[in-house]
Amino acid sequence: MVLQLKLIFLTLVYWNILISYADCLVHGDSQTNMLLNGCNIFSYTDANMRRISYENINETFLDLRNQISNQSKHFATSQQQAIDEVKVYSMFQCRNYLSKNDCVACFNTASTEISTCASIGARFIYDGCFLRFETEIFYNQTTQPGNGMLCGNKTAKEGAAFGTIGQKVLMDIQLATPKIKGFFAATKTQVTPGGNSSIYAIAQCAETVTESGCLDCLTVGYNNLQACLPNTDGRAYDAGCFMRYSETPFFADNQTIDITAYLNQETIIGGGVGGSSNKWTIICGVVGGVCLAVIILAILVWLQYTKPKRAPRGNILGATEFKGPVNYKYSDLKIATKNFDGENKLGEGGFGDVYKGTLKNGNVVAVKKLVLGKSNKMAHDFESEVKLISNVHHRNLVKLLGCSIKNQERILVYEYMANSSLDKFLFGNKQGSLNWKQRCDIILGTARGLACLHEEFHISIIHRDIKTSNILLDDNLHPKIADFGLARLLPGDRSHLSTGVAGTLGYTAPEYAIHGQLSEKADTYSYGIVVLEIISGRKSTEVKEDDEDGEYLLKKSWKLHERGMHLELVDKALDPNDYDGEEVKKMIEIALLCTQASAGMRPTMSEVVVLLQTRSLAEHLQPTMPVFVETNLRSREGHSTSTGSSTSNATASFSVLSAR
Repeated sequence: MVLQLKLIFLTLVYWNILISYADCLVHGDSQTNMLLNGCNIFSYTDANMRRISYENINETFLDLRNQISNQSKHFATSQQQAIDEVKVYSMFQCRNYLSKNDCVACFNTASTEISTCASIGARFIYDGCFLRFETEIFYNQTTQPGNGMLCGNKTAKEGAAFGTIGQKVLMDIQLATPKIKGFFAATKTQVTPGGNSSIYAIAQCAETVTESGCLDCLTVGYNNLQACLPNTDGRAYDAGCFMRYSETPFFADNQTIDITAYLNQETIIGGGVGGSSNKWTIICGVVGGVCLAVIILAILVWLQYTKPKRAPRGNILGATEFKGPVNYKYSDLKIATKNFDGENKLGEGGFGDVYKGTLKNGNVVAVKKLVLGKSNKMAHDFESEVKLISNVHHRNLVKLLGCSIKNQERILVYEYMANSSLDKFLFGNKQGSLNWKQRCDIILGTARGLACLHEEFHISIIHRDIKTSNILLDDNLHPKIADFGLARLLPGDRSHLSTGVAGTLGYTAPEYAIHGQLSEKADTYSYGIVVLEIISGRKSTEVKEDDEDGEYLLKKSWKLHERGMHLELVDKALDPNDYDGEEVKKMIEIALLCTQASAGMRPTMSEVVVLLQTRSLAEHLQPTMPVFVETNLRSREGHSTSTGSSTSNATASFSVLSAR
């Protein structure tokens, strides 16, 4: 098997060398200076190797090359079915200013290099292009571990002036590119009026990401490039975007794009552009726009009253808008779990018991038996909510595979997470086994999952119960958020708090716990608490015996922050040589930003994702003092489950405390 794979790869290498030789006769500069060798980004095991056929990788590469060569594309994706129902996904993109021949030449170089990787995925980035393949779909990824920058070693002769202009150039192109069709911009800007020195800059995002995702990615790139200025050149690269600037031209002047319109869209009328000669043009445009709007409104009203009436929809989403969940037979799930045998029980929580099940096709799943009300409204809500949840897909969200309904019983079927939940690694039988990098990856992945729930679906989904037992870990310890969308199904008398809100004591935002005020920022608060738990290795409601002040985690964290003693919070199980003090400080400050007293002052989760990937926080982003909520707990902590819920059957009395 291994010999066959090697032969396939040697064939691919030889094929690419021949094509590269033919192309070198006609291409100019394919900009094949390597920025990232991503062979080692993905782990390699014999088991993984057996799951993937390199013949399928070769086929996706052939498809990519055909698209860029025969269809003159600068961006292409391809996927092929591999053995054991595993697909191979690949993506290629070259810079828009490259000619077709140069683009193909860059692809040939990348595919030759990447074919030497013995892994289940790889990513190579060059000045002129990037190529990636993997066994999981990644087309919407923007910022990932492995992002970075490469700075030139020569300082611009204009010094500070070059740095100031360069910063503005990068800021402008960062803001404009996500608004441009195709997500690409190239500019040329003089450093001094009438001078000979100019800054050439480009920004580019993968065409499969969203506008907001492109902006997030370029924001990270912009922040990284600040470390390069005032050097004469710099590059920032990531999974979904690329930025570069240089004093030396690396594309032709006629390939620049005027991005002014994308920067000044909101200020053209109010900024006095064009003087009095444009005054009447602007007035006429405004009047004409108003008239057009009135006409369109009249047409819409007319259509509303004349179109045929349709029967009411059976659910809030509409059957034709989304693919619904798989309907499993109750009898099949009963067999899969051995009649819901206690030996297969993974845990129990606020939404019901969870069992490990093996389906007839051999797939292992997690089966959750929900405990819900018995009203007709509850049945309708369940159907609507399940359809919603089953169509939310993200690598950091647990996938809902389907459901089963028998009489009043409601069952959900999820993908199975062999490593169970995060709380086991922080407070349970696997305590202390996570290193610093793994904890950072979990912090970032959880933030991405929440950002998806809040901002990337067609409606905002507020989780309402973010905690370590609702963060599951896959085989590679990548985090996946569980139980999102289920809080709205809880009956009013089964909320986790006696205050009538869905949540868990110690994680719940004060405005939600005390006043019932719910927004996405309640999740942000809970996330901040989780980050502090991951860093410290202690529960939010736990008071350590050796703690002289006898304080809960949030209060302790704030006091250490005020004293500049951030490292005192770090889990003693971590090797001090594994983490950087400044990174720890930044992480704690981000957590405290998330737990600020005012919900409006907390960052959105997409902003948190960006902050986590910047080198340090700006001074204006320093956190303010949180509200400390004292609770009287009379509870029995539930068992955490493989699909996420634990419950505290608790009554709580709240009092707001000062930090001092």
